[in-house]
Amino acid sequence: MSVRLKRPEEIEKMRVAGRLAAQVLKMIEPHVVPGVTTDELNTICHDYMVNVQNTIPAPLNYKGFPKSICTSVNQQVCHGIPGKQKLKDGDIVNIDITVIKDGYHGDTSKMFLVGKPKPEVKRLVKVAQEALYVGISKIRPGLRLGDIGHAIQRHAESHRYSVVREFCGHGIGQDFHEEPQVLHYGKPDTGLVLEPGLVFTIEPMINLGKRHVKILSDGWTAVTKDKSLSAQWEHTILVTEDGFEILTLREDETIDKERITIAG
Repeated sequence: MSVRLKRPEEIEKMRVAGRLAAQVLKMIEPHVVPGVTTDELNTICHDYMVNVQNTIPAPLNYKGFPKSICTSVNQQVCHGIPGKQKLKDGDIVNIDITVIKDGYHGDTSKMFLVGKPKPEVKRLVKVAQEALYVGISKIRPGLRLGDIGHAIQRHAESHRYSVVREFCGHGIGQDFHEEPQVLHYGKPDTGLVLEPGLVFTIEPMINLGKRHVKILSDGWTAVTKDKSLSAQWEHTILVTEDGFEILTLREDETIDKERITIAG
């Protein structure tokens, strides 16, 4: 599959899908509390997407995935299947939302702190978000994908965390996963050259311990091999003529470009 740049009319549809995906994360936040099950969170998100937004939950039945969202708790790296697990005070959970609106996908995820996690846990979550922002801040026409991955890896490892290598960001549009693959590690000045109209996700998974992961018997849930905590944030980004546009930016979210560029 080749990389396909999006036309202006497609970009407008992706702006809508991205905005709707971001709204689901805002909607679910008050419900992420100790005692709630991840399946209850799935039901709330599903009903909101289908009945309020009139969107399609992209994960549901995608290659056999049984739920409408992904919920990855503590040492779960990604693709956690919502179920009977109750969130506890001090947990962290990534909620990954992808909606389809008018045939186009919006894909984003966010870390939620449940109750009052320990300071070292909050720090992991914060650095993981910074790693995403560092990668985004590098985007502009003429940049190469390796520059993004290198910036993310450098930021995470400077805090003595590790970057998961088995999963990556991806192109997105009418298909959930398109080319190119967007690695969260790498060497500068390598990989695909970015062009205006390219849309892809950046979604680094940052581990407190070693980078290695394994897949559980459900065939989906990835966890850290050493059982250390993992944190992930994700945005869908458009390459513009002079930089980037975050299509899934939340209303309460700001990016201090100067600060994170220095950090990266």
